[in-house]
Amino acid sequence: MREDVRGAVRAALLALIPAAAIVLLGSLVWANRRFYLVSVLLLVLALVPMLLRFERRAPRAREIVPLSVLIAVGAAGRVAFAFAPGFKPAMAVVIVAGAAFGCESGFVVGAMTAFVSNFYFGQGPWTPWQMVGFGLVGFLAGALFTRRVRPGRAALCLFGAASVLLLYGPLMDVGSVLMVTGDVTREAVAAALGSGVVFNLTHAAATVFFLAIAGQPLLKKIEKIKIKYGVGASDGEINEE
Repeated sequence: MREDVRGAVRAALLALIPAAAIVLLGSLVWANRRFYLVSVLLLVLALVPMLLRFERRAPRAREIVPLSVLIAVGAAGRVAFAFAPGFKPAMAVVIVAGAAFGCESGFVVGAMTAFVSNFYFGQGPWTPWQMVGFGLVGFLAGALFTRRVRPGRAALCLFGAASVLLLYGPLMDVGSVLMVTGDVTREAVAAALGSGVVFNLTHAAATVFFLAIAGQPLLKKIEKIKIKYGVGASDGEINEE
């Protein structure tokens, strides 16, 4: 396991202790009634470790600038396709960011893409859920794809479909139950998952589509930037599979 992955996993594990304390607080003190507050606190705990690790390693301007551009591209793409619910390129950009720059950068790009784009779509209790969902996809892309080898088109597309259908989509569906009602039952969760199937399939198809047509060209552009400006130079150049 690479050092950045190990460090990111350690940061995530450190969040489990206060997370367990919050769950116990909700169960023993609030008698399982304040689902919304507990869920928001847990989501904040999921965001903070990654953002702090990113800040502590003091990324240089030459790294922050391309990440900022990717956040802007992802947010602008999400806004530009506002007319087509679910069919947006933002997740594809987040996956490319994780594959190119690693776990922490992928998480930050994902979380900030959701946050920035919601200034157009509207901030609300769904924002932290979207930030965690996008961030986790970027994190997993960084963990799965080594930065020494550029992932192929098929691998990117397969990961894009799986990450939306198995992670982001179900996370948002379950989150919608917590946001709408405090009475969380198996039936409510099953209904939310069932009602989200069409939207999640559309989102997965869009992610695969944009990764297929733009994933490799975007990775090549990022590779040139990394080589020219020495971003992630210690990792060596990215080579074709």
